[in-house]
Amino acid sequence: MPSTQKAPPATRSGHPPGRLYNFSAGPATLPVEVLEEVRSELPLLNEEIGASVMEISHRSAGYDEIEKSARALIKELLRLGDEWHVLFLQGGASMQFHQVPLNFLGAGDSADYLVTGRWGKKAIREGEIVGQETGGSVREASRGETDGGFTYVPGHEEMSLDDEAAYVHFTSNNTVAGTQYHFTPEAPAPLVCDASSDFMSRPLKHPERYGLVYAGAQKNVGPAGVTIVLVRSDFLEQRRQPLPTMLDYGTHAERRFNTPPVFAVYVVEKVMRWLKAQGGVAEIEKRNEKKAQTLYDRIDATDFYRGAVAADARSKMNATFRLPSEELEERFLEEAEAEGLVSLEGHRTVGGIRASMYNALPQEAVDALVNFMDEFERRA
Repeated sequence: MPSTQKAPPATRSGHPPGRLYNFSAGPATLPVEVLEEVRSELPLLNEEIGASVMEISHRSAGYDEIEKSARALIKELLRLGDEWHVLFLQGGASMQFHQVPLNFLGAGDSADYLVTGRWGKKAIREGEIVGQETGGSVREASRGETDGGFTYVPGHEEMSLDDEAAYVHFTSNNTVAGTQYHFTPEAPAPLVCDASSDFMSRPLKHPERYGLVYAGAQKNVGPAGVTIVLVRSDFLEQRRQPLPTMLDYGTHAERRFNTPPVFAVYVVEKVMRWLKAQGGVAEIEKRNEKKAQTLYDRIDATDFYRGAVAADARSKMNATFRLPSEELEERFLEEAEAEGLVSLEGHRTVGGIRASMYNALPQEAVDALVNFMDEFERRA
């Protein structure tokens, strides 16, 4: 970053001097306490192991303990029972776009997709590719798009669901457009959810409706490199056979088949401990709601800032908004960065401003952004 940038001061939340307020959509900000703990353990995990976590065998007792703890904490925080498997895979959500239909879209099967943005479009495209090979098919059961882009989340009355579908896929939060489901879809088939950008930001309501949930870790729960998959046992049993070994969820539910992303899982385990210490997902949801309300109240306060999506579909993770002109938006981004408010640019496909407010972003960061917005409008 340029040396002219002004770093925010230390705050009561423990934000260190020199550390900027990072509104990146991902990879995103991590809890400072976790980063400091990782730093202290990086050369030596503990004296008994005698090495860094990045140097130990993925089949050692030391790593076994880390992965077991991470898995148990995820299930505890989401209140999931023994019928759920927690898998640590690789390839990001993009791999899951293909792996889900590969496992569950057999000959003669169909699957419904609720498309509310860029990632839903990519997911259904992978389903089409798989269907061409397996003899299955996918269909768009709803689409939250208007002339202005993906600006809303269709309700149940707009969904055309197939009673015989193998599964219903949806993206719970859309990082590009800035929309989010604030309800759990009701469907005759098991839900498959891409929860990459709001995983662990709120409780998982109605878990009995889901067959599978997947999330890239790099938004709320860890660094890039690990994909967390939750799959229910009865849904897992419905997968088609035979499958490529590495792309079969059953392979990974049965045992640790290959070398996992050890360091990423290690950080996830620490973030889960941090989340539990904060009061769990119910408490973090309250904090996220406060941050989002603070920012959206400011956006709505005048006509200078304009929300980019329908008010009832606004994401609590990724707030998107526009200014009166693109020239003002460019100036806004430049001056915000000089004030230590970074990564506020909208996705390259839509432009505008996007403030990502994941779990680890402190309230003070949003307060600082709102103060800057006041000052910028006054000077504009």
